[in-house]
Amino acid sequence: MAKPIRSAVFPVAGRGTRFLPATKASPKEMLPVVDKPLIQYAVEEAIAAGATKLVFVTGSSKRAIEDHFDSDPELEKALSGSGKEDLLQSIQGIVPPGVSCIYIRQGEPLGLGHAVLCARPAIGDEPFFVHLADDLIAGEPSCLSQMAAEHQRHGGSVIAVETVPEEDTSSYGIVAVEKEPDGAQRIRQIVEKPKPADAPSNLAVVGRYLLAADVFDKLERTTRGAGGEIQLTDAIADMLEESPVYAYAFSGERFDCGNKLGYLKASVAYGLAHPEIGEAFRAHLRGVLG
Repeated sequence: MAKPIRSAVFPVAGRGTRFLPATKASPKEMLPVVDKPLIQYAVEEAIAAGATKLVFVTGSSKRAIEDHFDSDPELEKALSGSGKEDLLQSIQGIVPPGVSCIYIRQGEPLGLGHAVLCARPAIGDEPFFVHLADDLIAGEPSCLSQMAAEHQRHGGSVIAVETVPEEDTSSYGIVAVEKEPDGAQRIRQIVEKPKPADAPSNLAVVGRYLLAADVFDKLERTTRGAGGEIQLTDAIADMLEESPVYAYAFSGERFDCGNKLGYLKASVAYGLAHPEIGEAFRAHLRGVLG
């Protein structure tokens, strides 16, 4: 049986320029969807999938993320004193007992592959999750939990994919797969942001990875690729012949919160599903839309 996944890496060093000026002083991962920031949704998903070690690869101006997951005795005292027990529990439970947070600085903005490599000292030789908070996925069970179950089934690395329009392949890593007898889709090729004419398929990698520790050795030798950055895709491509990497078409709805429209769609969807305000919000939208 494959090892359970105990660690999750969150690359959060990006500047979030698409959301300026909102992200000038606050990390894009702290943008709220209803009442929780994107990074908290990411952490909750990883914990639900079994992670107990959370590794944040940060950059400058990211202190707000550390503060969010740290305790705040002054705020807790104020909430307790005013009888706001529900709010008190909501902030005390952000990081459950037994879960640790580690922060590693990415000194240079050299891309996702470099960010993942920065986490190596904290991960060691175990398989681990990589979670991009920009991709918010509503699913039950969560996307990472589904991927962990897939890993238990056949081992290897697992990458979340979804089908995208052919004209959008230049915005994603694209994979070509070979279906095995048990239905698993083994990746035979992965290409970073190919033009539609060069894409091997329209199966796109999205922001969830379950990777064997072998990827670190590949990243050590990976040179700068697309965009002048060290691409995680290139390191995964080097793994394909030596160890199995599987594409996993998850069950759930993905919102690309790395752009304004995707972020607004997520806010609407999560607002409608919110137990406290969902019905009132639905009524409001009906009134707005006529």
